[in-house]
Amino acid sequence: MPPMPGVQWLNGSLQQMPRLPHQPKVIFSCGPLDAFSLWYAQNISLPARVIAFGSTSLKVKQDSIDVAEREMVARLGQAEGRLIEACTRQGGALTLLRPTLVYGADMDKSLTRIAALAARFGHFVLPRTARGLRQPVHVDDLADAALACLHERRTIGRSYDLPGGETLDYIDMVRRVLDSIEPAPRLHLVPLPVFSALLWLARASGKVNGFNDAMLARMQQDLVFDSQPAREDFGYAPRAFQPTARSLMEADGRVSA
Repeated sequence: MPPMPGVQWLNGSLQQMPRLPHQPKVIFSCGPLDAFSLWYAQNISLPARVIAFGSTSLKVKQDSIDVAEREMVARLGQAEGRLIEACTRQGGALTLLRPTLVYGADMDKSLTRIAALAARFGHFVLPRTARGLRQPVHVDDLADAALACLHERRTIGRSYDLPGGETLDYIDMVRRVLDSIEPAPRLHLVPLPVFSALLWLARASGKVNGFNDAMLARMQQDLVFDSQPAREDFGYAPRAFQPTARSLMEADGRVSA
């Protein structure tokens, strides 16, 4: 990490946490919630203000046709419960934040992956039925939300869904991603059976990995969440979805894979 005035970086992990130089007053958890909840629950001397990120996947993937996704949701639910119990026992003041589809840090597995595939081949294919609604949220808006919660006592003991500032369907969302790339890849809309056949061929050839049938089914589902509680309690004001090539690229300027 680059040096910053007044900041001390500690290298480690939640499994092998280095000794903390002093008792923290505030903890932001921005990584895997299950690992953080286990670490926090084992440190009974941390009655800190805790602002932790989970995911709206807790709500949208609990009935997934994919076993691995259901297991992930179960772990996420257990993590939230463990963290709530630990904060109650230890005197911590907890706020849980659940973002929707995150973009803007070239680390997501959705929009960045779409940009990478489209840039590589110059084309991108979607089924015509991919009209499920989405609310992509920029990572900077999540950072602002976490800091705003820190200064609003009414957020203690509450959880908030954090969607982006605009609701659009899946095809329009992808079209904006492609338009941010230069030159813009061409988007092809095909019947669902044709898309399924193309996806099978892409999987078999190794060109597409990690795209399961549950993801295909969700393209046709509305995943919409209410931002009003967050707006009222801490002034949450996310931006509209206007992706740029920079927000979907690695530091060296390449579209990330």
